[in-house]
Amino acid sequence: MNNILIWFRNDLRVHDQECLHQAIKNNAKVIIPVYCFDDRTYTTTSFGFAKTGKFRAKFTLESVADLKKSLQKLGSDLVIKKGLPEKIITELAIKYNIDRVYFSQEATFEEVKVENKLINNLEKHNIKTEKNWQSSLYYPEDLPFEINQLPDLFTNFRKQIEKKSEVYETFQSPSQLPPLPSPIDLGKIPTLPELGLEDFIPSPKGVLNFIGGETEAIKRLKYYLWETDYISKYKETRNGMLGGNYSSKFSPWLANGCLSPRLIYTEIEKYEQERVKNDSTYWLIFELLWRDFFRFTCLKYGSKIFYKSGLQGLKIPFPENWQLFDLWREGKTGYPLVDANMKELKETGFMSNRGRQNVASFLTKNLGINWQMGAEWFESLLIDYDVCSNWGNWNYTAGVGNDARGFRYFNIPKQSKDYDRKGDYLRHWLPEIASIKGDKIHEPYKLSQEEQKQFKVQLGVTYPHPIVDFFKSVKYNEKIYLGATK
Repeated sequence: MNNILIWFRNDLRVHDQECLHQAIKNNAKVIIPVYCFDDRTYTTTSFGFAKTGKFRAKFTLESVADLKKSLQKLGSDLVIKKGLPEKIITELAIKYNIDRVYFSQEATFEEVKVENKLINNLEKHNIKTEKNWQSSLYYPEDLPFEINQLPDLFTNFRKQIEKKSEVYETFQSPSQLPPLPSPIDLGKIPTLPELGLEDFIPSPKGVLNFIGGETEAIKRLKYYLWETDYISKYKETRNGMLGGNYSSKFSPWLANGCLSPRLIYTEIEKYEQERVKNDSTYWLIFELLWRDFFRFTCLKYGSKIFYKSGLQGLKIPFPENWQLFDLWREGKTGYPLVDANMKELKETGFMSNRGRQNVASFLTKNLGINWQMGAEWFESLLIDYDVCSNWGNWNYTAGVGNDARGFRYFNIPKQSKDYDRKGDYLRHWLPEIASIKGDKIHEPYKLSQEEQKQFKVQLGVTYPHPIVDFFKSVKYNEKIYLGATK
């Protein structure tokens, strides 16, 4: 195994990078790191949305550029190609007499399909492959149960894994890599227009100016733990919606592998030993366990997570009402908490966890619309889109997931008052109702004619009337859900 090619995917880092570790361990004479911009990733979803929108695409471009710099510092470089990975990598492997191709193993259908195509192509030329699982805290083979016996309730999963499994130490970052063979065509990083997307300037209204790459990921980790101690209050602040520090904001870097979940775990353990150990430090690990749970759920259930009937196989008649869906995605529902979150998503590619739960609940439990449309809209826009977490959470919210608890919905007006008590978040994203004083901003549809004049808000003109009656719509959709689940 003198000549090794490493296909980078959603593992854009050199720290805790098992593919690099194994190549060095096996004394590889040649190591060729490669990244492919897969054309299929930049097409459209089944409902016609950009599969990878501009926010995530920009973040990916920055992440690839940062990985290239990191590899250059180690004496190597990154070969960058655009096309079909299974074709491009096979051609490179043949050309440079590669003995083995290393890559990160993924969990979901489209990604696994590409893996299998590549493996089949390489086998025809007697080139071996090695898959490394490095997207979660725990390895599938180290779980205290077989994947097909994975508990369907998160709590049961968490209790067993915390009791019986351990998180391994991170792999050491390489100090040096062999130079690339010469000559070699390194290719170039495409622009957003070359990927079929528009250039843009990040919105100044966003919680953070997310910049892709391992360098920025490590900066954020150090900042949130060591420089500010924000982690020590994470459990109390995590449901916030306005500002950059109410939660860790690690998710964009986790999603494309710029940041290893095991590094986060290791740093939290160190923080607990050197500063403080409390519910907040544990709760961030707790969230990483949810991430693992969704990833292993995808291994267990395969493509079911993408079906309208979900993991439970429930035949609920979710309609595809485009008129209502467009009002939801444009932030014109008449419910300020939903509208503010949807406008933030469209303008920045980010939304808080609390916001995601509320807008998803509104789409499925108030509008009764096909949850797959919402899942694909999130897939298109979210800068931190993670296929397993996104589709797992939408299954859960729609009541068709493996951890679903029947027809559960979020009381949007109450949530608005509970988590944006002063209305600061609403005023930040909805300037058209920012003049409304006090907690009346949470339910502008209850304003009298006199109050509308006082606050200079005209319902139906400057701000829409609610597109559905909140509690009537909940009862209507609950009846449909219960009828389908009997």
